Amino acid sequence: MIDLSTLIAYIAVVFGFVFIPGPATLLTIARATSSGTRVGIATGAGIAAGDVFHTMMAMVGISAIIATSATLFSIVKYIGAAYLVYLGIRAIIEKAPTDPTAGALAISAGKAFRQAVLTEVLNPKTALFFLAFLPQFVRPENGSAMVQLAVLGIIFVMLGLFSTVVFAVSAGRLGGFLRQNPTVLKWQGKVVGGIYCALGVRLALQQR
Repeated sequence: MIDLSTLIAYIAVVFGFVFIPGPATLLTIARATSSGTRVGIATGAGIAAGDVFHTMMAMVGISAIIATSATLFSIVKYIGAAYLVYLGIRAIIEKAPTDPTAGALAISAGKAFRQAVLTEVLNPKTALFFLAFLPQFVRPENGSAMVQLAVLGIIFVMLGLFSTVVFAVSAGRLGGFLRQNPTVLKWQGKVVGGIYCALGVRLALQQR
């Protein structure tokens, strides 16, 4: 198993990392603000599920293939970017509800979860991050490297989920207040869509 000093250092680094606003945080806040806390938490859970996938890929070495293949990296990157832009355009052109008291969510929690999973899985930068970051805390003398990677990955996923839940709850409460304002209600879809499009462009422009 992982020794205590390494584990404490890893948790400290990850804890600081997951609370630095990044794409996952922005997606969670956007969903929670526009559609409520439940949808924001579902988005965070979807991101966590995507990170579980990347942990498994790092364990079996598929992420290494993406790291060494420029073509494969570009394919995954552009598919992920196109998906984010697609979600953004849909949010921008979708007609906003006219009744702020109707209580209808812009998107269901289940759909938000599925979209978040796909968005995270299709981000090759996340794959490379797991491939480069997790092995730094693996010690051969502590036993199976695969088991250590699994433990490190699970810790990362749980801390990441905790951070997105915190952001989702905070943004959901703020969004509940903002959605009572007809002007905010009218423009929230366009703001959320703009965030998705910006994240898609950012992903498309990223280099290995």
